[in-house]
Amino acid sequence: MSAARNYMRMEFPNLPENVAFARTTVAVFASQLDFTLDELDEIKVATSEAVSNTVIHAYGKDTGQVVLCCQIFPDRLEVEVADEGVGIEDVDKALEPAYTTVPEERMGLGLVFINEYMDILSIHSQPGQGTKVHMVKYVKAPKPDGV
Repeated sequence: MSAARNYMRMEFPNLPENVAFARTTVAVFASQLDFTLDELDEIKVATSEAVSNTVIHAYGKDTGQVVLCCQIFPDRLEVEVADEGVGIEDVDKALEPAYTTVPEERMGLGLVFINEYMDILSIHSQPGQGTKVHMVKYVKAPKPDGV
């Protein structure tokens, strides 16, 4: 495995106003690679959904920390969003479309969007110990003209 060419790490409270900050920061960082505008939009949506989950679910009504890490490799961007919140009891169940622990307020599509827009999604979580959402987006080789 090759070493990251560039990386960044930031930590911030899980406040709603930080979702847009995180999404924009990751998009600007990712723009160092040869992503299309559509791919940058997909990265922004995936980041927003991962950070939003920490705002909505990780700490209940309390405020806690979110750690956002990004690494750039020659062929990909890797993004990790981590918290030390309540964790996810059943990750497989959480990945099902329309599953939510807050049905009166949420549609349960955040992880579905992340899975759709990123090339790789892995979630490591344990109840009471927090969650790490790891996402990978590969840079696609440009298609020759006329194809």
